[in-house]
Amino acid sequence: MDNSRSHTSSHDKYIVVEGPIGVGKSSLARRLASSFDCSLVLEKAQDNPFLERFYSSPRQYALQTQLFFLFQRMEQIAEMKLDGLSQSGRISDFMLEKDPLFAQITLGDDEYRLYQQVYQNLNISKPKPDLVIYLQAPVEILQERVHKRRVRYEMGMDLAYLQSLSDAYAAFFHRYNDSPLLMVNATQINPVDNDAHFTELLAHIKRIEAGKHFFNPMA
Repeated sequence: MDNSRSHTSSHDKYIVVEGPIGVGKSSLARRLASSFDCSLVLEKAQDNPFLERFYSSPRQYALQTQLFFLFQRMEQIAEMKLDGLSQSGRISDFMLEKDPLFAQITLGDDEYRLYQQVYQNLNISKPKPDLVIYLQAPVEILQERVHKRRVRYEMGMDLAYLQSLSDAYAAFFHRYNDSPLLMVNATQINPVDNDAHFTELLAHIKRIEAGKHFFNPMA
């Protein structure tokens, strides 16, 4: 962590909430932003014109969907830097490093090689989070939560796809050491709707300055 920011308050930090589809990262990011009185930066999946077609025909629309998300996320990160990330806090529900995880799962071999060439030649300058919060839950829970939000084109999401995505996230964060990391077992807790759960999680977040941490209060 940059020493000039390591002891700033949570209001001044850049915090990322990550995890597979349905785990609750956007909802938690909203509540954290409200609690810290920070700016909120959310993915804009609804703006991707290829996403609905991807769920209907993954092989046909995977590359278009992935490239749109890549350029969209780059644009959002560029806007954060332009606004002066170091001057005020940000809570985000994505990090750019997650983009290749999806690409590796959804793209065929030739398409993935093309995607890698695009990604590597973009010369992306990514802001370093002060904290990454990684939410985990079994795929059955993820599928249940996806169904609850009732986005029509997500309703038929394949369980095998969710499992592959969950495994990719787990492998990525097992190796991750670029920023302080809090791994949260989100299977039984509900920090979005349950004030007690949120208060306990928030206290844990505020204590973290470095290293890898685990939050599993229901164990």
